[in-house]
Amino acid sequence: MAAGMATGMAWFKVPSAIKFNLTGKLKSNCSGKDVILYIIGKIGVDGALYRSMEFTGEGVKTLSMDDRLCICNMAIEAGAKNGIFPVDEVTMKYMEGRTERKPVIFTADEDAKYDEVYDIDLSTLVPIVACPHLPENTKPASELTDIKIDQVVIGSCTNGRIEDMEAAYKVLNGKHIAEGIRCIIIPATMQIYKECINRGYITAFIDAGAVVSTPTCGPCLGGYMGILAEGERCIATTNRNFVGRMGHVKSEVYLASPITAATSALTGYITSPKEA
Repeated sequence: MAAGMATGMAWFKVPSAIKFNLTGKLKSNCSGKDVILYIIGKIGVDGALYRSMEFTGEGVKTLSMDDRLCICNMAIEAGAKNGIFPVDEVTMKYMEGRTERKPVIFTADEDAKYDEVYDIDLSTLVPIVACPHLPENTKPASELTDIKIDQVVIGSCTNGRIEDMEAAYKVLNGKHIAEGIRCIIIPATMQIYKECINRGYITAFIDAGAVVSTPTCGPCLGGYMGILAEGERCIATTNRNFVGRMGHVKSEVYLASPITAATSALTGYITSPKEA
C-alpha cells in the first residue's frame, strides 16, 4: 500500500480467460443463478482461479441484465478474477439514465486464445441447488426433496434485484409460507425496495408470512438477522455456503435461485419449482 501511495501504481497479473459459449434459452423455472451454480458445479470453486470467465454466444441475448449481473457476481465463487459479458442492446438500455459518461466498449479479439471453452445449452438446465459446504457441491433441486429447512433468505448482492423480487412475488402472492419457517426477503438497494413498495410486492410478502428488511448484507455473512442455530438449515439466494457462514458451525446453508427458495418456503422442504 505504501508503494502504491508513493508511486500511484500497482502490480496486477493479466488473467487468462475461459470461454463459456451459451446457446438456447432458459426454462421459466430457471434463472441466471441456476446457470452459474451449474457452471461452478462443473468446474469447481477453483476451476477459474485467477482467470477471467467470458460468457458469449447466441444464448446471451436471452438473458436479462439481472441474470447477467448474478452470473458475474458469482464468477468469483469459481475463483475467477472477473466475469465478462459482451455489450449489446440489453446492456445499452440498462445504461440509460445510469451515467452521463459515454461508455467505452471493449470486445474480445477475433483471434483471442482461451484456456478452455465450454458449450452450454441453456434450455437443458434445471433448477440447481448448491449443498453444504461449497458452491461446487451442486445437485438438481428435484433430488433434494427430503431436505427439511428452517429458514429461507431471498436477497443479497447476488439475488436482490427487482427481477428476483418479482420471481419471489409470483410464487408467494396469495399464499402463505409453511408453518415454522422463517422467510426473510431483502431487496438489494433502496431503489429496488421502493419499487417493491410501488408494485405491491412488500404487502404480498408480509401477507405470506415473510419478514422484509431494508437493504443489508445481514444474514448472508452471519452479521445479524436470521443467524442460524446449531442444526438449522437455510436455503438462500446468497453467494456462499461455507461452514459457519450464516451462523453456527453445525448449521447448513443451501444456495438456490429466488424461484426455488420461494417455492421451498411454501413447503418447508427444498422444492424444485415447476415450469410456468
